[in-house]
Amino acid sequence: MEATEIKLSILDLAMKGGWIMVVLAVLSIIAVYIFIERFIVVKRATKIDKSFMERIREYMKEGKIESATALCHGSDSPIARMIEKGLTRIGRPLSDINTTIENVGNVEVGKLEKGVTLLSMIASASPMIGFLGTVTGMIRAFYNMSMAGNNIDIELLSSGIYEAMVTTVGGLIVGIIAYVFYTIIVARIQDVVNLLEAKATEFMDVLNEPA
Repeated sequence: MEATEIKLSILDLAMKGGWIMVVLAVLSIIAVYIFIERFIVVKRATKIDKSFMERIREYMKEGKIESATALCHGSDSPIARMIEKGLTRIGRPLSDINTTIENVGNVEVGKLEKGVTLLSMIASASPMIGFLGTVTGMIRAFYNMSMAGNNIDIELLSSGIYEAMVTTVGGLIVGIIAYVFYTIIVARIQDVVNLLEAKATEFMDVLNEPA
């Protein structure tokens, strides 16, 4: 007599994890949304005309501060907003201008980091939520065992054991994916930080050039 092969889909397996899997599913959706949304925003922040700073330099050398400001105003990017703020402070001590553009740069970076903390939290919390499912599943299995007395069978224990194992795997998968997303976004934001610092230095160099 041949053994009957039982096929279990991923969805069926996830359903055996109980309500913990619903929580993990919600967290995974949030993580994916934050990653895609932040990735697009950060990528957009690095886009700027390669001749932007050169045109700013030319306008400043010619004394056309209003033209330089208009150029910044027409460019929707953190770099342009930072330089625009610096242009409005021309005439003040260089230390004040440098502090101003640094503050604007910090504000722009803060905007890019919106939601990143939540992504980090999901990466940390998901495995723990999965382990919570492991504990509750084992408690259910032992409870069913105690209630069954001498009539213990595998079907009686299967639901609790499934919950224990499936939630552990689910929590680890969501946590690993969220951590990878978090690492990618943080690295991309650091690229923007480096770019802002480079452009701020370039702007200050223009101010320090002889008239």
